[in-house]
Amino acid sequence: MKNLVRFALAAALLVLSAGFSWEIGVRAAGGPAEPGSQDYRVLAPIESGNLLLFPVVKSNGKTPGASPFLTLDEGIKSGEVEVTEAGRARGLVRPRGPAPTNGAIFHDDRYRGEPVPDEDGFRADQVNTLVLVNHSSKPLLLLAGEIVTGGKQDRVIAKDRIVPAGADPIDLGVFCIEPGRWTASSSTFGVAAKASSHSFMVQPTVRERAMVGKDQQQVWNSVSGAISQMEVAAAPPATGLSGGGPVARSGYPRSFGTTSYAKAMEDSSVSAKVDEEAAPVMKARDAVLAQLREEHAVGVVVAVHGEIVWADLFADTDLLSRYWTKLVRSYAAESLTSGETHTTPTVVDAQHFLDAPTGGTETSEGNVGVYRYLELRSDGAETFVLQSLLPATGYDVHISKMKLKVPVHHNKPQIYR
Repeated sequence: MKNLVRFALAAALLVLSAGFSWEIGVRAAGGPAEPGSQDYRVLAPIESGNLLLFPVVKSNGKTPGASPFLTLDEGIKSGEVEVTEAGRARGLVRPRGPAPTNGAIFHDDRYRGEPVPDEDGFRADQVNTLVLVNHSSKPLLLLAGEIVTGGKQDRVIAKDRIVPAGADPIDLGVFCIEPGRWTASSSTFGVAAKASSHSFMVQPTVRERAMVGKDQQQVWNSVSGAISQMEVAAAPPATGLSGGGPVARSGYPRSFGTTSYAKAMEDSSVSAKVDEEAAPVMKARDAVLAQLREEHAVGVVVAVHGEIVWADLFADTDLLSRYWTKLVRSYAAESLTSGETHTTPTVVDAQHFLDAPTGGTETSEGNVGVYRYLELRSDGAETFVLQSLLPATGYDVHISKMKLKVPVHHNKPQIYR
């Protein structure tokens, strides 16, 4: 009953769309490009297949101490975090007028997946909306690119955010990463891997489209492209005859028979390829993490095929360690894609990537007293900063910086109503 009441409140909040606690602003970016970017120092890289991972440390060696945050994987596994379709949370909310029809997308459009509003006028389950409740005594940290599987479609979290302990149910902004299904596979949502050793989030190209493009179609396009690349990478080797002797040649790509990014990643052949690419890091995971802790590393700069494409930085080594497997496997999935091989980058190159100033504009949004989320835009790269505003915090919890693969078209997040 308690959960029903809480989800009913969530539905009320979703329908009213009050948003009174949010602060949003856009201004010209000035001063240092990334808050505190000069405070970070890049170390010699770890090589893993087509990956180079440059550990990053705080220049002054200072971190906030023990992390107060709960991760999504930890919360769902313990049952302290609950996720449900928006339509299941409507409770006793009364309809507020006829359901919208202009531009409506119906059940039989399998690639959009937007449902017809229920006959009673309530807003039904939606592609880009889930409801989340944090029952934990700790604030919940959510990262863009984390996957929740189940319900009517697999989804990916659209942006970093913090959900305080004991908060009301929230409208969790997500994008669909399974365009071919709009039927319930499970009444509950889970994380994207049954075993922590196979945990993953979407690879950088898909994260980029969710974070920068903020557009469902762009996310679907990137998912489709990623799955196609996985099918090629996972193709079994074939043999042929040349000059009287057997020679190896590439096998033909096979179809996974799914539009789900999560299911494609869980395919045994893809998982094996990802494990192979990440093996130098993951087989010595404990030793690598011990070394990172000894160096007080808080993040990594990532190069794929010799090209620096991404950086993930955390408030402390503990958070980096808890996300390590998910991050490394997402980078490894990115390295399965074909692309031009570049000259091996140096520590100086990685440091320059972190420190390079940003022009353009800065967008800020957040929840008063909980967090602030900054987007720093430039022509060739974008930086996202999640700052905690909770008591006894007041620091950057997570920073993502990415080299843009496609031209920037900043769209408002698509939320179907």
